[in-house]
Amino acid sequence: MNYIDWLVLFGTLVFIVSYGVYKTRGAQTIQGYLKGDNTMKWWMIGVSIMATQASAITFLSTPGQAIEDGLRFIQFYFGLPLAMIIISVTMVPIYYRLKVYTAYEYLESRFDLKTRTLAAILFLILRGLSAGITLYAPAIVLSTILGWNIFATTSLIGLFVIIYTVSGGTKAVSLTQRQQMTIIMSGMLLAGFVAYSMLPDYLSFGETISLAGELGKFNMVNIMPADINQNLPEGVASADDLSFFQRVNLVLNDRYNIWTGLIASTFLFLSYFGTDQSQVARYLGGKSIRESRMGLIFNGLLKIPMQFVILFIGVLVYVFYLFNQAPVFHNTALYNTALQTESRPVLEDLEKQYQVVLAQKEAATQKLVAGIEADDEVLREQYSEEVLSIQTEEKAIRTKVKETIAVAVPGAKTQDRDYIFLNFVLSYLPHGIIGLLLAVMFSAAMSSMASELNALASTTTVDIYRRSFNTQASDTHYVKASRSFTLMWALLAMVFAMLAGFAENLIQFVNIVGSLFYGTILGIFLCAFYVKRVQGTAVFWAALLAEVVVLYCYKFTDLAFLLYNIIGCTLVVMVSLLIQVFIPRNKIT
Repeated sequence: MNYIDWLVLFGTLVFIVSYGVYKTRGAQTIQGYLKGDNTMKWWMIGVSIMATQASAITFLSTPGQAIEDGLRFIQFYFGLPLAMIIISVTMVPIYYRLKVYTAYEYLESRFDLKTRTLAAILFLILRGLSAGITLYAPAIVLSTILGWNIFATTSLIGLFVIIYTVSGGTKAVSLTQRQQMTIIMSGMLLAGFVAYSMLPDYLSFGETISLAGELGKFNMVNIMPADINQNLPEGVASADDLSFFQRVNLVLNDRYNIWTGLIASTFLFLSYFGTDQSQVARYLGGKSIRESRMGLIFNGLLKIPMQFVILFIGVLVYVFYLFNQAPVFHNTALYNTALQTESRPVLEDLEKQYQVVLAQKEAATQKLVAGIEADDEVLREQYSEEVLSIQTEEKAIRTKVKETIAVAVPGAKTQDRDYIFLNFVLSYLPHGIIGLLLAVMFSAAMSSMASELNALASTTTVDIYRRSFNTQASDTHYVKASRSFTLMWALLAMVFAMLAGFAENLIQFVNIVGSLFYGTILGIFLCAFYVKRVQGTAVFWAALLAEVVVLYCYKFTDLAFLLYNIIGCTLVVMVSLLIQVFIPRNKIT
């Protein structure tokens, strides 16, 4: 990076913070601070919802996901439009009729205080952890670039978010997200254009698509796991010999396929957008029910194309690396640290092997391109298999490098998928654009984290503090309390980000954390909306049991994490119905 990049990066961040503070100065009422005085139009709501969900993790991790795994991650979002319709029809009118500040207020009117408090606490745990992950993602970027420790980078980013979120509340979050989304989408589209322009001149756009498709990167719909032949049960020779139940088991253990996308992710999105205060707050600030509904539908229609664009950029980077040398390990700072240890000779030997494999891959890729240009099906199949075979060797070498680094630098995170896109940006993009792309990541992090902190503060103030500890204070007091809780949660997120390390790919890890809690929370709300015979005590104990079962599945089984949402939700509904049979039924108001 040079001074142009730093100017673009910090100029962008300072502008966003200053704009948020200036536009929302002087909020003195709880209505204005937590709901933005209900002034949001539908398109602002839609942008705010998308910006809240699109954290820096999305732009750091998703391209790397596509590079290694193709487009199949897009299936994760297939249930989103359906979830938006259900929420618009059922949940939004109830929230507006009750004039709630948080989603969990409704649970006390439907059930009782303990059920409301349980749902609020589950949310606070979930969103508190997620805020730390959201902050961790850009913190590792800046620490890698500057060579600073995680404490310094986390503090810098956290401070930017604290300034305008504490000052302006919900309105500051929503207003700044317009600028952030403009920067985000402009920067990512520019990155995609630059990545394509750096491909060989003889490769047309259509041939680029064909090349990626031949190598399995356009796997947008998977009925069965893509790697089914590598995970066959013992004694089964081919996928054709699998029984029905064996096929079902493989599907259930596969993270991304059409079934988890249409069914399991629908449960996840119902809970996320319908019961997670970080999202509910975005449309509770709408001018009317109609504006809120249109904002949700806007998000449902545009989120899948946006995610496709980001994944497609990852595919373009993958094609770029077919013709250019990719590093053997993408976290170059950690790799250089490992080279200073006794493991250096081993790493240098693996690097030499890697160079040989890369040369073979480029030669095979050139032959595959010739087959595509000649429209020769035999050559395409022959050389695509050769490239894939060489990539298997490449992956094996990279695995050995990771194992060597793990020994050389004990405790180091050797999962480098989150560094692939970052490395491409820093190594190949021109100055100015590098600063803009880093501003994209930081803007996304600030946007998502600001929403999370605002939601955490709202829930803590309304559902815990005002309801159970101080019920008669003034509006001014509750605004001050909300600001204090915003600061408290920001500091906790910063501490969590400084102390924690995440072995998973970040985009997967944040969804795993969500799936551990969202199913249970959704089950509580489904009982509230649709199962009128069930009362608070039954739901309370069913939710506790469901959460224990979900955590057990995470710790001791290999089930795909999206299924935790179905398990948690279903258990809450079924167990609460069973418990209610044995509890005297009071009149439900």
